[in-house]
Amino acid sequence: MTQPLMPPERRPANHGPKAAARNRDALIVAAREIFASHGLDAPLSAIARRAGVGQGVLYRHFPDRAAVAIAVLEENVRQVEQAAAAEGALFADVLGVLTWHLTESAAFLGLLHSNGATGHSDALAHALVLSGRVESALRQHLPMRHRLGAANDLMLAVAMVSGATSGPTREVRERRARAAWRLLDVEVGPVRPFEG
Repeated sequence: MTQPLMPPERRPANHGPKAAARNRDALIVAAREIFASHGLDAPLSAIARRAGVGQGVLYRHFPDRAAVAIAVLEENVRQVEQAAAAEGALFADVLGVLTWHLTESAAFLGLLHSNGATGHSDALAHALVLSGRVESALRQHLPMRHRLGAANDLMLAVAMVSGATSGPTREVRERRARAAWRLLDVEVGPVRPFEG
């Protein structure tokens, strides 16, 4: 008969699927923070440490750096959609949530563009789907005859603001994003994450 590696009283509790979901959420939040402050080349081990999990847990959820970035982008899009679906939401409010995500995750857009340029068509296709979801969420609240109402103007404006959203700190990136929206003569609500 074999002995257990640890006495039962010292074994960590297995929290099952609840822990897996919590770990994944923590990894996405940590990835957003680490990549925003240190860029896409930041060690994945830093993300695991920030999330409070081992590196093996990170790789169980995300096989590579691109998968982590895609997961953060998907979460960003989900929050923009939630902001758009909130009762009483206005176009400016949804733009505020989108702008917060642009200031927090600008580096991820570069990853998707570089993947598309180097032949990773899956990442590019996924980015296009996410872009379509963002456009749909924004158009739900776009006022009639708004200056961004023409076919491609809305997402062109988002791309322009995204391109302007660079800088060493989140505050600088937000200031530049607000300035870009102002130059486009578009009102933006409070720049913050969606808290529904």
